[in-house]
Amino acid sequence: MNLDLPFDLPVTLIEANPVLDLAAKTGLLLLAGLLAFFLARWLLVRGGRAFARRTRSKFDDILLESGFFSRAALLAPAPVFFWGLEFFSGLKGLLDHLIYAYLAVSVVLVLAKLLDALSGLYRTFKVASRRPIKGYVQLVKLFLYMLGGVSVVAILLGQSPWGLLSGIGAMTAVLMLVFRDTILSLVAGIQMSANDLLHTGDWIEMPAMNADGTVVDIALNTVKVQNWDMTVTAIPTFKFLDTPFKNWESMTKSGGRRIKRAVMIDQSSIRFTDDALKKRLMAVQHLAPFMEMRQKEIDAANAASGADPSSPLNGRRMTNIGLFRRYALEYLRSHPKIRQDMTLLVRQLQPHADDGLPLEIYCFTSETAWALHEDIKSDIMDHLLAALPEFGLRAYQRNALVDVRANS
Repeated sequence: MNLDLPFDLPVTLIEANPVLDLAAKTGLLLLAGLLAFFLARWLLVRGGRAFARRTRSKFDDILLESGFFSRAALLAPAPVFFWGLEFFSGLKGLLDHLIYAYLAVSVVLVLAKLLDALSGLYRTFKVASRRPIKGYVQLVKLFLYMLGGVSVVAILLGQSPWGLLSGIGAMTAVLMLVFRDTILSLVAGIQMSANDLLHTGDWIEMPAMNADGTVVDIALNTVKVQNWDMTVTAIPTFKFLDTPFKNWESMTKSGGRRIKRAVMIDQSSIRFTDDALKKRLMAVQHLAPFMEMRQKEIDAANAASGADPSSPLNGRRMTNIGLFRRYALEYLRSHPKIRQDMTLLVRQLQPHADDGLPLEIYCFTSETAWALHEDIKSDIMDHLLAALPEFGLRAYQRNALVDVRANS
């Protein structure tokens, strides 16, 4: 009686059945490749982490964070698979092609991770915000994937990859149609980079796309803008070729942000200044020197022309709107948050029958941050609106019931 029969029976059955024999060898080979992958990944990640701790270079840290070492472990099963070909004598040719195809895919995936790591290293430099390369990296990865796909097909068919690539030349028109948006986006990215039009962190406005906020990402096909309401607008990159947009970055760099706001004056409150108003306004420090100088000019001009003082329409006279306009100008000139080296003026605009007389404040604040700029602008407008009654003026309010006798 043979006691070893129960243990030898499965092996005998496997050897007697070619299908079971092939399945067992394939399973063992795949298991060996999987073990090689996990072992290589453990060694590479552990070694990479230990090496990164001992160096000051940022690149090894970025390689570790991007998953490059984990991806590189995909190459480890290939030598195991080539070694296992000795057990598949009848299928060696077919499996040889499959392993080379696997190796080609693994190399492409590893190179893609390497490109991600190089892109991450580039983003650590200051120039990255001015010259983003994410779109170019994505384009290189696209060509890499296409080349990998062609190589895999060529390997499986047993043909030269260059011969297969030459055949693709006949499909150029089809490829141009399929990748039309990608090609246009690439052209747009090159133009924006060459002309320094757009960078990550810029505040842009593109009304056609309902975008008004900060650029958070510039990729090959899309530009992401985080709007001020915290929503995100994804704009196709090629839209920047033919859609107008406004970039506020130069305003931030200039160190000045514009105030362009008008005070609407009730035209019925405009009048010549009398002695009582002049006496009261002479106590205003910003206005007294100007009033003394202007009164001397007016007196000299009226004397030279022989103007009859019995009517205010004869000769020259000061008006309350003119004095208020000068006061607003002097107030802005003395304001510590207004840029004196940039355009600064107070001017009258075309009056409207339904809106009063616009007196526009045009200047630049030294604070460009939105909240600080709005505070300064509001403080200035608060002060000027509150100063109107001191000049005998009223702010215009449509359909407001105002007793015109109050300033008569």
